Amino acid sequence: MQTKNRQNISSGAIWEDVIGYSRAVRIGNVVEVAGTTAVDGDVVIGPGDAYEQTKFILSKIEKALQEAGASMADVVRTRMFVTNIANWEDIGRAHGEYFSTVKPVTSMLEVKALIQPELLIEIEATAILST
Repeated sequence: MQTKNRQNISSGAIWEDVIGYSRAVRIGNVVEVAGTTAVDGDVVIGPGDAYEQTKFILSKIEKALQEAGASMADVVRTRMFVTNIANWEDIGRAHGEYFSTVKPVTSMLEVKALIQPELLIEIEATAILST
């Protein structure tokens, strides 16, 4: 069911229709970006490199926000799901490169696994646009 002021943003991934999700959804001045991984088509970007995966993911999130009329400066929360918490410094460094002045609230949680074993991190984001 769609609300009148809902904007669904698609990445074009085949899984969006199969699973029933959007890359991002904007309702009013709030944009939620779905869990995003370092996958481009069928290719995992930066295998074994948490820093490179994080940078690639944040660039994908930035693109989805732009499609929704938002920017990284509008991000108020990120959630990072990592398969090895020992990678926190590399992940944090990449996150800081995007958010050093924005400083959204964030969580970094270690999880048992992501959808593919080569994936080291998945990130969600919430943005709120000023009215």
